Amino acid sequence: MSQDFVFPPSPIPSVAVAGDTRRFPVRRIFCVALNYAEHAREMGKEPGAEPPFFFTKPADAVVADGATIPFPSLTKNLHHEIELVAALRSGGQNIPPECALDCVYGYAAGIDLTRRDMQTAARNSGKPWDFSKGFDNSAPIGAIRRAAEIGHPAKGRIALSVNGALRQQGDLSDMISSLPQIIAAISTYVALAPGDLIFTGTPSGVGAMQPGDRATGEIEGVGSVGFAFAG
Repeated sequence: MSQDFVFPPSPIPSVAVAGDTRRFPVRRIFCVALNYAEHAREMGKEPGAEPPFFFTKPADAVVADGATIPFPSLTKNLHHEIELVAALRSGGQNIPPECALDCVYGYAAGIDLTRRDMQTAARNSGKPWDFSKGFDNSAPIGAIRRAAEIGHPAKGRIALSVNGALRQQGDLSDMISSLPQIIAAISTYVALAPGDLIFTGTPSGVGAMQPGDRATGEIEGVGSVGFAFAG
């Protein structure tokens, strides 16, 4: 029996899957903050001094690889953050770290866009900074590559360039919390489920972008992601 709604539901957000005409349906987007030591330091924090801190983005924040998007409103300091993204095929609550990778369908390169000025102002005043991270078009993401094909990358170059100039560069092995630890930790807060995406943190070198800029990110053994801001 079909369900009636008062108006047509919004389309299901989704991400391309490499080598497959089918798409990955996105349920939720989780992100971990300050998961690379040098990035923590550039943000004025001591690496690993506190347990992992998580935040979210709306599912429809995803942006397809190669898209041109509007420059975000209400910011004069919009930052890029290249990240490894894990796409989950299963989930659960209180997942043991040793079982966590069984939940992963695949991996992609993603960019966490951040209204840094808004985030800093909210943080300094003790207010939530949801809108500094969870705004429209704030999660560009490349095609997902299946873990069955590439394994579970724990090392490899991760980098991002803006207008051809290198901005960020690091290695996946520099993560403070590993992906199994991240999945296990998030699952103590909520029950993870198929379709969830996890952005796993960014290396140092985050910086501002302007209207008309183009960003390109790549992760060794995983893939790439790119987008441009309208001029």
